[in-house]
Amino acid sequence: MTASYTFDIFSSLDGYGSCGADGDWGGYWGKQGPELLEHRLASFDTEQRMVFGATTFRQFVQMLASSTEESEVRDPWVTRMRSMPATVVSSTLEGPLDWPDATVVSGDAVEVVARLKEESGVPLRSHGSLSLNWALMAAGLVDRVQITIFPVITGRTGTDPVLGGAADFDLELLEHRTLDGDIQELVYRPTLHAGRH
Repeated sequence: MTASYTFDIFSSLDGYGSCGADGDWGGYWGKQGPELLEHRLASFDTEQRMVFGATTFRQFVQMLASSTEESEVRDPWVTRMRSMPATVVSSTLEGPLDWPDATVVSGDAVEVVARLKEESGVPLRSHGSLSLNWALMAAGLVDRVQITIFPVITGRTGTDPVLGGAADFDLELLEHRTLDGDIQELVYRPTLHAGRH
């Protein structure tokens, strides 16, 4: 049986994953509350293997290295995520890595993750890593898209459209919840859209 793969992403209502230099929002757009943080921590309770592309992995390592213990970058769920085994798909990164249990695997991401899904005894999860996950979705390797939508519109400062480079997909809603009154978490099963013939 193959391991399930979840593409986990944060987004503004208008579909951006972060803000440019003009933005002053922070990682959660300043909207995180106790329910979100507790739920995020619980979602990392079970054993999982993280999968990252090189860019997102470098960003996590840089953010953690430059953060303080009190920083939101060090929230308990992030600390737990960092303690999980991780596979970093990259042809440019080399060890040693500033991550407790990370392995760099070079090669085609689709082939690497297809092999991981066959071999892993635990579910796979990726937080961020947009272009990596767009390719994996197109190849049919993503079982769940978990999108947490924060109650902000970043039309002027938004960068990194979370699904802007993806193919067309039909989505089946598997789960939904509201956290802290106005944050939406939606979990979908994506299917590549066949289109009209």
